[in-house]
Amino acid sequence: MAVPKRKMSRSRTRSRRARWTAQVPDLVPATTVDGRQVQVPARLVPAVRRGLVVPD
Repeated sequence: MAVPKRKMSRSRTRSRRARWTAQVPDLVPATTVDGRQVQVPARLVPAVRRGLVVPD
């Protein structure tokens, strides 16, 4: 496991953490449900097709 050799300052730590932002997942057409096309994140397409996840 990597261990820092020196203490990282508070301002350096907080500025590094402040740059992180969550990204909106890309939606892809999965399947038709009740006659309409459903858009879900790409990682959920297999689960939707198997019926494990019910899209709203």
